[in-house]
Amino acid sequence: MRTSLRVGPFRFTLSQAGMAVSTGIPGLRAGMGPRGNVVSMGRGAISYRTIAPDHVVMHDVVSLVPAQPSDVVQQLQKAAERRPYWPFALAALLLAGLVTGRFGLVIIAVGLPCVLWVALRDRAARAVVVMYDVTDEAAWRFDHLVSSITDLQRAHGFWLITASGAITSTYQFKLNAGASRLLRRMTASARLTGPRILITNVAVPTLTAGSLSVHFLPDRVLFRDGRHVADLAYQHLQVGVEHARFIEEGPVPPDGTVVDSTWRYVNVKGGPDRRFKNNARLPILLYGRLILRSHSGLNLVWDASQVPLVHAVANALHQSIAARPPVIHP
Repeated sequence: MRTSLRVGPFRFTLSQAGMAVSTGIPGLRAGMGPRGNVVSMGRGAISYRTIAPDHVVMHDVVSLVPAQPSDVVQQLQKAAERRPYWPFALAALLLAGLVTGRFGLVIIAVGLPCVLWVALRDRAARAVVVMYDVTDEAAWRFDHLVSSITDLQRAHGFWLITASGAITSTYQFKLNAGASRLLRRMTASARLTGPRILITNVAVPTLTAGSLSVHFLPDRVLFRDGRHVADLAYQHLQVGVEHARFIEEGPVPPDGTVVDSTWRYVNVKGGPDRRFKNNARLPILLYGRLILRSHSGLNLVWDASQVPLVHAVANALHQSIAARPPVIHP
């Protein structure tokens, strides 16, 4: 766990006295730039402190978790909406180089460091810094969660279920390999990197699929769908695990467990329908299903080709859920 982070031209340093921001000359404190946050965890409680609080109200909250946005979420939302200025600076520099004739290359060479500074300043303005000081049992719980998400990366098959529909007629049953429900899914991945606009000194276990991502921080779960961000305390998260039988039409994951088979087109008794040519036999695999829900509207379902890996992630999340709720101090 690092105690110093660099964001563009700014350096954030965490010490016993708090967090300091410096830029340019060593010891010079900057009064502007990205917001800095300190989260201390351990010794049976979690305390939260923010530097230069921002009271901007976030109007758009992802529909997955319709809840009152926290201070960190408001900062992330505001940072994501900031417009970068370095493209305008670069365009102005190139235009100045073209209209000045033979001195254009000199002007461009002199102005490039300024454009670089603007780009670094943009990165700092579009970032939110959160420094974590995690100790004792809280550190053990978070390390367990990081390890379980790291192990989940070994799964050759990992998906987010995006839609579900029940089979309601015999005709649908015959044309869909005898399944009782159809699922629409998209390829997902597990990683240890958080949102680009979030700069922190700890690994951030993440589940992501398309524009949707779930980031597990030491003190909260962060949800992001495009530019919309929301968060949820672990104590409000509901985690479930199921063993799902899935008829696989695509490539079979090398680590998947085949438990049965069926036909692409079946008759009412489950045998092959002889009216169809090239009626392929399809494997039925046993997948682990991770379900994330909350009373505020969250509902995410993930399938993985290795059942034990899903159980490990669920156990790690249950430990965070059972921990003492955080104490927030503005």
